[in-house]
Amino acid sequence: MTLETVWFVVIAFFWLGYLFLEGFDFGVGMLLPVLARDNTERRVMVNTIGPVWDGNEVWLIVAGGAMFAAFPAWYAGLFSAAYLPLLIVLLALIGRGVAFEYRGKVDSERWRRTWDRVIMIGSWVAPLGVGLILATTVLGLPLDAEGNRVGSAFAAFRWDTLLGAVAVVAFAITHGAAFLALKTSGDLRERARTLALRFLPIAMLPIVGFLSVVQWRSGTLWTLLAFGISALAAVVAWLRLRADRDGQAFAALGVVIAGAAVVMFGALFPNVLPSTLDAANTLTIAGAASSPYTLTVMSWVAVFGAPAVLIYQGWTYWVFRKRIGTQHIPAVHAP
Repeated sequence: MTLETVWFVVIAFFWLGYLFLEGFDFGVGMLLPVLARDNTERRVMVNTIGPVWDGNEVWLIVAGGAMFAAFPAWYAGLFSAAYLPLLIVLLALIGRGVAFEYRGKVDSERWRRTWDRVIMIGSWVAPLGVGLILATTVLGLPLDAEGNRVGSAFAAFRWDTLLGAVAVVAFAITHGAAFLALKTSGDLRERARTLALRFLPIAMLPIVGFLSVVQWRSGTLWTLLAFGISALAAVVAWLRLRADRDGQAFAALGVVIAGAAVVMFGALFPNVLPSTLDAANTLTIAGAASSPYTLTVMSWVAVFGAPAVLIYQGWTYWVFRKRIGTQHIPAVHAP
């Protein structure tokens, strides 16, 4: 296996980690006005992701940084062509991060509700944009022979890429509800589990639809197998939710998104950005990669740096592994 292929797999893994970790993170934010009945329950929901949301966003930065260093032509072609959705995603993430920090700074219901709306809006907009960007890199863009986008800034907005965006949002809602069922207690947990149980079959419709498009256009036999595993895992997640096994359901949803990532990047390989105008203009792994020296240096850095980051983040989740409920929330204390 060449270094170019290794880094393609590594970048796919980074995107998978981001979709899995930030998926439930976004889901909690989207469900903030749906599941919580008062400020105390909203504080419970925010606290479930409070210690981890910023670490989850690191996966997006690492995925983008690895693309820039390992495949500069891929990075330039995708992010320049999808500049508008990327900008919207970044603004949504910035607003969402500020809202997490500011919502508890003033003891005012109006103040808190304002920032809660910012969290909710950012949690909806960001996965829509991320889904659109990922769907675009898998399904392609109108690229000319120089790798430049042909058409307007809205060239990435098509029915198939929008279906991919909806699929990411649908997964995030389900994943967030399953996470809340796993991390909370009392009435809030029951409402979260009930919502996940009822919404999961609906959420699978856009996911199955998008993966079907990818499989039909450029899939192989082994991506079809991953597609089947993903669908089977969704059934297992629903059955585990019904059996009141929150942890197993959450893990099964992880298999769902892992299978979906294998289908997407497996169908994309050995390309990194297909051209919808002419197959000869498609950016490939070999054509978009950096020099062997650059990839070698990156590999040595990753060998020592990646395990440390994974251990640290795993330790964070372990420390904050217990359920929380309204009984754990102290009285409001803000200037």
